[in-house]
Amino acid sequence: MSETVQPAAQLGRLERLVWLPLLVPLRSRDYRLVWFGESVSLLGDQFHYVALSWLVLGLTGSGLALGTVLLAASLPRGALLLFGGVLADRVSPRTVMLVSNVIRAMITTVIAALVFGSQIQLWQLVVAGVLFGAVDAVFYPAISTIVARLVPTGQLSSANALLQGTQQLMTMVGPAMAGIAVAMIGIGAAFAIDAVSFAVAAIALWLVRQSGVARPVARDVPGEPGAAPAPLAEHPPVLRALVEGTRVVLGDPAMRVLVILSTAFNVAFTGPVVVGLPFLVQVRFGGDASMLGLLLAAFGAGSVAGIVLVGSLPRPRSLGRLVLGIGTGLGIGLAAIGVTPWQVSLVVLLLAGVGVGYLNVSIISWAQARTEPHLLGRTMSFLMLGSVVAAPLSLGLAGLLVDVSATAMFVLAGGLVVAVCVAGMAGGLSRRMTW
Repeated sequence: MSETVQPAAQLGRLERLVWLPLLVPLRSRDYRLVWFGESVSLLGDQFHYVALSWLVLGLTGSGLALGTVLLAASLPRGALLLFGGVLADRVSPRTVMLVSNVIRAMITTVIAALVFGSQIQLWQLVVAGVLFGAVDAVFYPAISTIVARLVPTGQLSSANALLQGTQQLMTMVGPAMAGIAVAMIGIGAAFAIDAVSFAVAAIALWLVRQSGVARPVARDVPGEPGAAPAPLAEHPPVLRALVEGTRVVLGDPAMRVLVILSTAFNVAFTGPVVVGLPFLVQVRFGGDASMLGLLLAAFGAGSVAGIVLVGSLPRPRSLGRLVLGIGTGLGIGLAAIGVTPWQVSLVVLLLAGVGVGYLNVSIISWAQARTEPHLLGRTMSFLMLGSVVAAPLSLGLAGLLVDVSATAMFVLAGGLVVAVCVAGMAGGLSRRMTW
């Protein structure tokens, strides 16, 4: 008897040692492939961002120029995102992601070749940004959709936490690695590494077996018990599909308020962090690419910790109250970055990462769990729309303001976040956004 009890006890101890809520989705071969491929690609993204920031600033010395390049990617991303959601609902998300990664690998390879040949110019980076934005618009809804189709509903929080946790781990490790790579082997090599990462992600997706498309569930004919189910509905025309997705999201008061808050948050955060932080490092802090990498890595480390908390703590009943509370803290921290030395900003970014990591996984899982499968792509794209549309506005404003006063820009952005959190409380998010 002891021979049978002991292995069971050992198994229980092993299960407690591993992070069960986070690792269970890895039992699925297809999810495991998606997770691995996107993890490699996400690491490459960090090389791309650091290399692009240093390249544009080196060519022009202007925060406005960097904002322009980033804006070029944001505009098509926002314009085409809802179409990407429709595509994810009627074409296999696997196929959409696979083609997207192949195209992005090709674009990045061209950029690397131009840098190596000393032929790179600002207009070429703007064109590449437009192409990247268009591809991203169909990729983002697809990856949010495929996760919900690869794992059971009960594993959604774990699957999202693992994918986003790995993303933030790459955000923590990648910028430091990228900063060292840019300093030691050059900007062109950093872009080449990113191109290889897209190729790896494409190969992993090619090996995924699941490729189905969710359709509305057939229901019995009303008033005729035992009658044969009605035929499955075909996908509606694109315009009707967009209207249907919009009705689903805006018809839900909690989601409606959440979209408004997300838009305002991203106006406040995107430009100041993406454009303002590199500017502060180079101009005010007198640092180099390694310092920028360290600051971004601190945010990534905090995000990993926040995501681990999602898999370790019980779900809060009032998720809306948590969103508003953490959002207020993020606004205060954002304002502090504009007036403190880089060491304090490092700590602020670490703590902000904890809050953002926890909220991102919780909100995505909450939205996925309450959405019908055949509407998931459109719902997720609409939830992303607020942040994507806000990005061009934020980047444009930041590019203009950072050359005038980076400090004032961060303080004003932080004040905006606090103000919208107060408005969110008045809008009833704390009582409407519940599990």
